Amino acid sequence: MTTGPAITSRQGTPYVRVSGLFYRALDRRFLHRALAGSSKPGRYSRPDQPTLYMSATEAGVAAAMQAHSGPDTPERALAVLQVEAADILDLRNEAACHALGVDLADALAPWQEVVKAGGEPRSWQVADHLRALGANGLIDPSRTAPGLWHLVLFEWNLPGRPVVRLVG
Repeated sequence: MTTGPAITSRQGTPYVRVSGLFYRALDRRFLHRALAGSSKPGRYSRPDQPTLYMSATEAGVAAAMQAHSGPDTPERALAVLQVEAADILDLRNEAACHALGVDLADALAPWQEVVKAGGEPRSWQVADHLRALGANGLIDPSRTAPGLWHLVLFEWNLPGRPVVRLVG
């Protein structure tokens, strides 16, 4: 049995470091663009903010895709990514959220209908706040499958930012 990614505390900060394999579902035709990030608005990203969303397990990908699939969804392929990232806020840690001024209810509030109506979801404000604090991303608990989680990176493969490599 394989273990999931490692999460370690960053002494003296509310942040964690994550390291290990993550999974991302993509339209099979665009698997070669697995490191490009999102091309559409997401829970933590405006349309002009590519953000790298990935899951800690293959089961997490399946759970996340339930909210992003429909009858016209193209066939997806699974990208395997090796990630090394520091300064990540774990939204599952209430004390860390409080220390950084993050209200979990804002992070987890519905967002898709708000965007469709032309509004700004509260989760975008959470992401803006974290970016302003210098956070590199966050751990987002799965709402579809409690116990599973996803990693969201705001920037990657730039100096001083998380490193992500496509490994499969």
